[in-house]
Amino acid sequence: MSPKERKKMVNKRANISLSRQCKILKISRSSLYYTPMGFSAETLELMRQIDRVFTQYPFFGSRQIAAYLPRKGYHAGRHRIRRLMKVMGLEAIYKRPNTSKKHPENRIYPYLLRNMQITRANQVWCADISYIPVKRGFLYLVAIMDWATRKVLSWRLSNTMDASFCKEALDEAITKYGPPEIMNTDQGSQFTGSAWITTLTEAGVKISMDGRGRYLDNIFIERLWRSLKQEAVYLHELTDGFVAERVIREWIKFYNTDRPHTAPFILTLEHPANWGRFMITKPDTP
Repeated sequence: MSPKERKKMVNKRANISLSRQCKILKISRSSLYYTPMGFSAETLELMRQIDRVFTQYPFFGSRQIAAYLPRKGYHAGRHRIRRLMKVMGLEAIYKRPNTSKKHPENRIYPYLLRNMQITRANQVWCADISYIPVKRGFLYLVAIMDWATRKVLSWRLSNTMDASFCKEALDEAITKYGPPEIMNTDQGSQFTGSAWITTLTEAGVKISMDGRGRYLDNIFIERLWRSLKQEAVYLHELTDGFVAERVIREWIKFYNTDRPHTAPFILTLEHPANWGRFMITKPDTP
């Protein structure tokens, strides 16, 4: 039986969870997430180009992107660019991609990493969400990373910003590696909701959240997104969720095992008023 035939057997109204059904049917859960987004092929291609430019120049707003795109052979007015950036969850001016929206009733936790030396695995984890373009739409990818080792501990794909796929990635990471001392995220509703917060507090994890609009508070996972897109996503035609998952899985395996990092260094984070800097210093030799 082909994956498409097994996919048709999934019943979203059944008492058994989607994750369990996918496991029984031996299909990727991410394949269920992919659905066309109702945009024309021309608009989707323009959105892919916007994402490429924004990944390269995250400080570009709609005006700069509209001026830059003709160099790549694409033409669109500033207002159209701005509308599409809103759909994609992209926000410039020294800010991170706005893939997470703050929930007004959820508690916001303070940022705990200021001037902290991060020297060992499981001391600090971070999590974030990024936009992933596919042929007839787009997906969202959440990843959980260890700050000291740069290892991607777990990840999930979804076609919505529902918090459940983030919770699944968190559960997997804790099951595999044990809980960290601190978890750092942005202030998005996926990371301030009860499911995420309860899992962390019950595991004894301290919760840290980025300052609002501070692009570099989660600098290393921001670098992960840039590397993933430039080295994998943009080099392949992601026709559907199956292909997207395969490409991302293969690249993350490469990233975790073969790609060089600066993990042997001690990280010291600082927060001056000019939206944050970081410096990397070598550990003292014995």
